[in-house]
Amino acid sequence: MKKLLLFLLLFTNTISLSKAQSLEDYFVMAAKNNPKVQADYKEFEIALQKIAQVNVLPDPTLSLGYFLSPIETRVGAQRARAELSQMFPWFGTLQAKENLAALQAEAMYQRFLNSKNQIFYQVSAAYYPLYELQKLKEIENQNIEILKTYKNIATIKFENGQGSMVNVLRVDIMLKEAMTNLEILRKKEQPLLSRFKQIVNLKEEIENKKVKLNFSPSDSTLLQKSYSFTDLALQKDSLLINNPILEELETQIKASQAKEEVVIKEGLPKIGVGITYIATSKRTDMDLPQNGKDAIMPMASISLPIYRKKYKAAQKQAQLEQELFQLKKEDKTNELLTSYDKILFDLQKQQDLIKLYNEQIKESEQILRLLYSAYSNAGVDFEEVLRMQQQVLSYQKKIIMEQTAYQISIAELNYLTHKN
Repeated sequence: MKKLLLFLLLFTNTISLSKAQSLEDYFVMAAKNNPKVQADYKEFEIALQKIAQVNVLPDPTLSLGYFLSPIETRVGAQRARAELSQMFPWFGTLQAKENLAALQAEAMYQRFLNSKNQIFYQVSAAYYPLYELQKLKEIENQNIEILKTYKNIATIKFENGQGSMVNVLRVDIMLKEAMTNLEILRKKEQPLLSRFKQIVNLKEEIENKKVKLNFSPSDSTLLQKSYSFTDLALQKDSLLINNPILEELETQIKASQAKEEVVIKEGLPKIGVGITYIATSKRTDMDLPQNGKDAIMPMASISLPIYRKKYKAAQKQAQLEQELFQLKKEDKTNELLTSYDKILFDLQKQQDLIKLYNEQIKESEQILRLLYSAYSNAGVDFEEVLRMQQQVLSYQKKIIMEQTAYQISIAELNYLTHKN
C-alpha cells in the first residue's frame, strides 16, 4: 500500500504526448491525472480521518453557576458552584466504533483499487485503436505504392501495345479508392486521440489539437503479443481472489456486522463521573468549626437507555445491510464469471482468426506471385492480379483489427483478474 501511495502522490514528472511513451507510461499518467481515480483516493483519505474521530471519549462538561441570592448554611453562605463531569460509554464501545471506521476506510481503499484497475483498462481500450490506426495507415500507404507501380507497368504495356487501357483505368480507380481510404483513416485519428486524452486527462494536450500520439519504439510489436490459452484459462483461479470489487463488498458486510455491534454497545448504559465544588463565604456573626469551608462533592451517574425502539431499528438496519451486500457480492461474482467466460471465448476466436488470416495471406501471396509472373510474361489476367492484391490487403487489415481486439480483450481480462 505504501508503494502505491508513493506511486500516486510522489510521481510529479510531467509527461508530454510530444515524446514517445509506452502504454505503461500512460497507465502512470492516468492514475496520476484521472479525476475519478483521484476522487476515490480522496474518499479513502477522508475515511481514514474518521478513525481518529470515533475512538475518543465525549468531551467533558464543565458547569459554572453563581447564586444571585446566596444560600445560607450553618457554615456560611453558598456563593458559587462549579461542576466537572465526564461520561464513559459502555466497555468496548469505542473499540467497536474504531473497527467500524477502519472497515469503512478499507472498503473505500478497495473501491480506489478497482478505479485504478478500471482506468488502466480504459487506457488500453483507447490506446490500441490508435496503434491499430497507425498500422492500417501503413498498410494503406504500402497499397498505394504497389498500385502506383502496377499503374506504371500497365501504362508501359499499353504504350507498347501489350496491354489494354482498361487495365490502366482499373488501377487508377483502385488508386483513388485507396487514397480516399487513407484520408478517412487520417480524419479518424483526431476523435480517437481526443478520447484517449480525455481518459488520461491530459488538459494541456487536449487544448492543443495538433499534438499527436508518438508511440514508443518498444511498441513496435505491440499488437503481436500473444499468450498461451492454457495460461489465460488458469487466470480464473485468481478471478475471485482478492478482487477489489468483491473485497469491497465483503468489507461492507464486515462493516455492517461491526455497525450492529456498535448499535448493541450504544444501547447499553453510559457511566458518568464528576465532581462538584461549592464556594462558601465565612459567617461574620459567629465563629464555628469549618466556618466558610468550601464543599466538594464527588458524583456518579448512569444513563438509562429504556427507549429501545431506535436501537432495535438500527440493529435491524445493520442486519439488512449485511443481507444486501451479500446479495450484491453473489450477483457480482456471477457477473465476473460470465464476463470471464465470454472474454475467454473472444480470445480463442481472435487467436483462431489471426492464425487463419496469416495462412490465407501466405497462400494469397503465392497466388499473387504466379499471377503477376503470368501478367509480366503474357500480359493477361491483370484484373486477377489486382483482385488478389486487394485480397491480401484485406487479410492484412483483418489481422491488425483482430490483434487489436485480442489486446483489448487481454486488457479486460487483466482488469477482471486484477493483474495491473
